[in-house]
Formats: sequence, structure tokens, C-alpha cells
Amino acid sequence: MTEIFLDTANLKEIEEIQGWNIISGITTNQKIFEKEKGVNFKEHAKAILDMVYPLPVSLEGPNTLAGIIKVAKEFNHWETKGCPLKNFVVKVPMLGNGDGLRAVKKLSHMNIETNVTACMTLNQTFLAVSAGATYVSLFYNRMQDWKKQQPANSKDAKGYALSTIRETMKMLKNYDTKLIVGSIRSRNDIEDLVQLQPDIITIPYKILKQMPQHDMTDKTLGEFEDAWREFKRYEKQ
Repeated sequence: MTEIFLDTANLKEIEEIQGWNIISGITTNQKIFEKEKGVNFKEHAKAILDMVYPLPVSLEGPNTLAGIIKVAKEFNHWETKGCPLKNFVVKVPMLGNGDGLRAVKKLSHMNIETNVTACMTLNQTFLAVSAGATYVSLFYNRMQDWKKQQPANSKDAKGYALSTIRETMKMLKNYDTKLIVGSIRSRNDIEDLVQLQPDIITIPYKILKQMPQHDMTDKTLGEFEDAWREFKRYEKQ
């Protein structure tokens, strides 16, 4: 069954969606944290970890091997009220020079979970899995953005993205790594992806909030409510 991760760093959003009892984790990145104006990264990240414990929270750091290892070691010593916050997952970028893969291998030897992020191809996901990643993230709409920039006779962008996800899932049957699909921009994206049943879809708060609503559902429930009021009116006569 596909799990839902919430893609946010906002504490109020996390608290609200936690109340729905549907999420299995949190993903963040630098752009998401940038929206939380004026917060201290360490204290804010610790608050998220504590709020959703023991659910996993993906936290991102620098794009260098030394920087990734440094922040991972820092995360590994975080605690709140004397209790370790070990539900962090280190986001490791798929760097073109291979340093991301080196970081995954080093962190796996330290028993630190990793999420190899910004993957666009089956080649990249295969390398991440081979290095020992806990999670690997494919960026659904960004894959389409890239494909649209290619020659006109290439496969359609959506078809390419769905095919890459499908082939990655097939490959992952032989590994313990879980696939996260991110870069979600609409409710239609979710409907495309749930049919493939990836391990995880990480969904922004704004889109997740839209998903329960449908005009015909509202109309139908309104009719039921009207009928019930009419029934109760006659019951009193």
C-alpha cells in the first residue's frame, strides 16, 4: 500500500494533517524551510522530529560530501528533553561527481538512514539503491520538465516520468530501498501515481487539503442533509 508523506516544514500544517491520521512521514528541503521566515533551523527541525516521532523526517543539508557527513553527525546527536531524536533521515543529493553515493555508503556504515533526492532517471535510482540508500526520491513533474526540453521526437513527458517510476519500482523488488515520488503539483498527479502504487508519495499541504473536496460530493451530502431535516420535521408532527 502506498504511504503518504507530508511535504512541509510548517508546524501548524503538520499538526493539522497529523489529526487526519493518514501520514507516515515528513519530507523537507531548503526551499520549504525558506518559507518558515525567521526560524532557527536546528530548533525548528527538532520541533518537527519531536512532533511526529517516531515517523521519519527527511532533512537536507549541503551539496558536498564533507558537508553532508558533517550535518548527519550533528543530526545524530540531537535530542529533546534528554531523549534522542533518531527519526531523522538525511537527504543526500544525487551529485554528478558521485559524492552523493559516497555519502550514502559512509552514512549507511554509521547506521544513519538516507534519502537520495532529485533523481530523474532509472540509472540514478539504480546507483542510489546500489549504494545502500534507505529511500530514493524521483521528482515526477521535474522529470516531465526535463523531458519537455528534449527533441520533439522524444517520448511524451508524462509517459517518460510514469515509465521511469514503473521501472524503478520493478528494480526495487530486489532491494530494501523504498521509492518516494515527489514534485507533486496537482490532485491529478496523485491520481496518476496511485495507480502505479509506489512505496510513498510526498504531497504538499496545499494539495493534500484539496483532496477530500469534490463539488458533487458536497452537493450529494447537501441533498442527504436536506432529506434528513425533512424527515425529522415530519417525525415531530
